[in-house]
Amino acid sequence: MDSITGFFENLQIPITLNEALIAIGFSLVCSIIVYLMYQIFYGSRNVGAGVHRIFIIGGPAITVLFVAIQVSIPLGLGLLGALAFVRFRTPVKDPAEIGFLLLLVASSICAATSNFLLTGVLFIVVFAALGVQWLARNRLSRFGKGHLMLAVERLAYPKLQGSLDTFLKENLRGVRLQTVSSMEDRVTLHYQYRSRRDFDWAAFTTALDRLTEPSKVELFIG
Repeated sequence: MDSITGFFENLQIPITLNEALIAIGFSLVCSIIVYLMYQIFYGSRNVGAGVHRIFIIGGPAITVLFVAIQVSIPLGLGLLGALAFVRFRTPVKDPAEIGFLLLLVASSICAATSNFLLTGVLFIVVFAALGVQWLARNRLSRFGKGHLMLAVERLAYPKLQGSLDTFLKENLRGVRLQTVSSMEDRVTLHYQYRSRRDFDWAAFTTALDRLTEPSKVELFIG
């Protein structure tokens, strides 16, 4: 153990071996917590680019980087210049992933600077905020907004426009037409409405098919 400690001292690392193990271990625990929080609150939605897969190794790696650049300012500036060339090939599809990445970076920096209490406060506040958001999304979903997209044949759309608007207003609350786009032989209509948890979409699609016969209408509900 004395030889290992002496090796760390010769490397001019600004912290001792015990402090390094504590910082990296604390960062690893924080990374696991960030990963679990992502799975609990966003994992089931499965709309992201999968950046959560780097959380476990990303946290300790960031902590070691910030511990290492404490040796000298030129080293830190050189590291920033090198990282400026790094690019993500996979785009971040969900803005929530950016928030979790920032949480991971913040906890890793706190671990590197021994701000353990600040990290605990950060996780408590974030967990409470995500819990409130989850309750608002699941318990108060009657106030939420839903999205409906219809793709209609271009030749049939002029005849169906009036009856289709009437049908949607009778069956969906607060329905509003957002965008209309035309491509090749299809007209795509994007609507927004007030969502209801007990809405019978099976009956809605059946009635819509009857209304638009013999034309075919493609339906997407989001």
